Amino acid sequence: MIPSGPATRVFMALEPVDMRKGYDGLYGLVTHQLGEDPRSGHLFAFTNRLGLRQAPEKRRL
Repeated sequence: MIPSGPATRVFMALEPVDMRKGYDGLYGLVTHQLGEDPRSGHLFAFTNRLGLRQAPEKRRL
């Protein structure tokens, strides 16, 4: 379980994402496509083409 506060927003990608991108690739998607800061403390969730795998991105640097 990922702890979150009342100000935490959750972003869910609508398009499937190639999970081979890894964290650096997902970091780039959050930055360039969503225009958000991955280090903001918000949650970013991605799914693959079949919807069988999910990758939550919450990374603090």
